[in-house]
Amino acid sequence: QVQLVESGGSLVQAGGSLRLSCVASGSIFSINAMGWYRQAPGKQRELVATITSGDSTRYRDSVKGRFTISRDGAKNTVYLQMNSLKPEDTAVYYCDVIASVSPSGGPYHYWGQGTQVTVSS
Repeated sequence: QVQLVESGGSLVQAGGSLRLSCVASGSIFSINAMGWYRQAPGKQRELVATITSGDSTRYRDSVKGRFTISRDGAKNTVYLQMNSLKPEDTAVYYCDVIASVSPSGGPYHYWGQGTQVTVSS
């Protein structure tokens, strides 16, 4: 019912920048929040940043001051600008959207397929 397509992952040197994008499409009635999580090999998935429909943001401590989450409500798109990247930022980054598909249908979590970010030292 809701599809997410992520883009922007790549290989980058330490200190570099990347911008991730995630577009939500389908039978979307409303979006409560959008966010990014990441999962490194052998580790649990962890929250990176979230943004609500009211533009309240939250970041994990290790990315504060380096990453910025933003959204375009008209396009159902969320972005993650990542600056000063470090090797420890290497992971698969997943888009998460909390959305309703009707006035009584949700909200539910929807996940993207993930995009690989690799930071070389």
